[in-house]
Amino acid sequence: MWLKNITLLNFKNYCDADLRFSDTVNVFTGNNGSGKTNMLDAIHYLCLCKSYFNPIDGQQIKTGEDLFMIQGDFDRNEKNDKITCGVKRNQKKQFKRNKKEYEKLADHIGLFPVVMVSPYDVNLIMEGSEERRKFIDNVISQTDSHYLDQLIAYNRILLNRNAFLKQIAITRKYDPTLLEILDEQLVIAGNKIFATRKAFMDEFIPLFNDYYQYLTENKETVALNYQSQLSDMPFDELLRKSVEKDRVLERTTTGIHKDELAFVISDMPLKKFGSQGQQKSFLIALKLAQYAYLAKNKGFKPLLLLDDIFDKLDDHRVQKLMQMVSHQDFGQIFITDTGKERVKSVFEKIEVDVTLFEVKEGQISHA
Repeated sequence: MWLKNITLLNFKNYCDADLRFSDTVNVFTGNNGSGKTNMLDAIHYLCLCKSYFNPIDGQQIKTGEDLFMIQGDFDRNEKNDKITCGVKRNQKKQFKRNKKEYEKLADHIGLFPVVMVSPYDVNLIMEGSEERRKFIDNVISQTDSHYLDQLIAYNRILLNRNAFLKQIAITRKYDPTLLEILDEQLVIAGNKIFATRKAFMDEFIPLFNDYYQYLTENKETVALNYQSQLSDMPFDELLRKSVEKDRVLERTTTGIHKDELAFVISDMPLKKFGSQGQQKSFLIALKLAQYAYLAKNKGFKPLLLLDDIFDKLDDHRVQKLMQMVSHQDFGQIFITDTGKERVKSVFEKIEVDVTLFEVKEGQISHA
């Protein structure tokens, strides 16, 4: 799969842009704040119906304008698909494939898989477990069309159960039968999600280990550990044992919404004991494993978006990374960097042709 072209109107700092891409390596260079990352985010929008950085669609509209539009042509299994995204202020987002609007955006997820690597990814390490669960869910959702529905169902039931626990505290009336019904619904949805996440991690962890050892030349020991309360006890039993605690706290304290993905280096938490370079290598390996997993399970290669990828990596690791993504089992790649000459030098060393674009204050031209 590859993105042949893209057209922007009033997206972030772009008034308009119309670009055609190489089906191999495309690089956007320019100063910080010029709009390089915004171009990658536009590609992400076309693939996953949303910004990688900001969930509020209206805030992507250029200041002073009333709408934005993004349009692109994908070549997927020798079939052309035109994807169009439009957002007007205070109106519902429109998403179309070949001029036909989707009934629900979830139907688009997974058709055009994409992997983004960004400095923003440090939140996966520094923030709470919700960020890491979102990572797992994002990868699985691009390969399993039913998974998103299961997550939505689970979260809806969880909301109802928490509301019921609050109601008990207010009214002092406890209906165990109603709680049993909610628990039964939560267990059905939760067990499906747990089984899917566990199967995913069993396949994903070896991929991650391979990429990390490649990037670091086997010099460091790391681990990726999936932790779930459901690994230790059946979900229905967990709920029964925690019911008194749940009533006191007025919320559900056990379930797959408490799952964690632990990042470990030399048997210690990466967040506290990993250097910036080690954290960066860890995150890149995580995303390359995501790419390999998607490629294997989709049967074709996703897009790879590398935002400021050279930041905090030494020259040797940069060269190893670029050599790998340019020569191995990777397809179309989009890269941003502030240094045009640095980019040229890296790709000349590994003898790979690139298409260069120069970005200046929301204007793009071939470099």
